[in-house]
Amino acid sequence: MSLKNVNTVLAAAVVLFTFYLGVSFLLAPEAAAPGFGLPHWPSGDGGGFLTVKGNRENAMGLAMGVLLVTGRRRALAWVLLATAAAPFGDMVTVLAHHGSTAAAFGIHGLTSALIAVTGLLILRETGKTGETAAPQPA
Repeated sequence: MSLKNVNTVLAAAVVLFTFYLGVSFLLAPEAAAPGFGLPHWPSGDGGGFLTVKGNRENAMGLAMGVLLVTGRRRALAWVLLATAAAPFGDMVTVLAHHGSTAAAFGIHGLTSALIAVTGLLILRETGKTGETAAPQPA
């Protein structure tokens, strides 16, 4: 299996998992929230933030998915690297609010690392193909 095929499978998995998280937080926030790693359920109208998380995940999934489907691999790589900041921020949030260390590192930290590695692999792949070269005038 070529590097490009492996990278495509990894990127597709990231996109699909991102949509899964987004839809989960929109349709069943009560079920999705405990797995996030924070120690307390939001009080008052705090549950609205779970919808915000769902919308954020779906927006990131759309951005990555469009770039994957349209073949804009180098742009996809950079968006993957930028997207890795979201689960990293989630990890820091869980740790800062005395949540589950296992969830912080095992869910959010590993997710961030997987997304970043996928982005780096695609950057490596696209650097070899010369995809970034500007077209030369005829």
